Amino acid sequence: MARQNRVTPEGEIIAHPGRGLFMGNRGILHDGGGRIVAPFRHRNWVCCVTAFRGRNRTVMAPGRYTELFFLDEAVALAAGHRPCGECRRQDYAAFRASWAAATGDGLPDAPEMDRALHAARIAPRKRTQRTFEAEIGDLPDGTFIRAESGPAVILGGRLLPWSPEGYGTPRPRPATGRVTVLTPAPSVAVLRAGYRPVLHPSALAAAAAPAGTEVADRSAEDAG
Repeated sequence: MARQNRVTPEGEIIAHPGRGLFMGNRGILHDGGGRIVAPFRHRNWVCCVTAFRGRNRTVMAPGRYTELFFLDEAVALAAGHRPCGECRRQDYAAFRASWAAATGDGLPDAPEMDRALHAARIAPRKRTQRTFEAEIGDLPDGTFIRAESGPAVILGGRLLPWSPEGYGTPRPRPATGRVTVLTPAPSVAVLRAGYRPVLHPSALAAAAAPAGTEVADRSAEDAG
């Protein structure tokens, strides 16, 4: 039976067998039976690689932080996470540099980014994902929006619909129009300043395919 540790672009934690390209941490969210009992426990939500220096973990072990998994980094950013400063040091440095370029200030430290991200990603008291409205033409690649069929990521002139298995058939990106943005505003600014998230292979296949072309299921590649 699949564990409830896969994260959607809307920040939900669902049960799904696929592992995804990245792992994340929000603290100890599960009980002794492996059930999710809280959406987060702290503010420093990170996005990590799934293998680092030979370290091994028992997934969702009692009393240990809950291992969360994302299809790719664009999903992790939409859910409110940022690159880990240890296992993804180079990406963390690039994220900080783009953050500084976006704000016009000096390089931020992790607590500064975490405070800003937490305020932008969580609705007060409700503890649910906070969204905002924006003009679609102003949004950078890697941003997730809420489309008619569900979450979709912007990539060039395409909208790529997300599913836990991978990205589906691409649709043309409208030239204008107001949309609901899932990716927190600080991370959208970082993307606009030049940060490029790691995308699932199905996103690259979808972006290269003619609009309306079916994209092959790549879920088996990341289900290990």
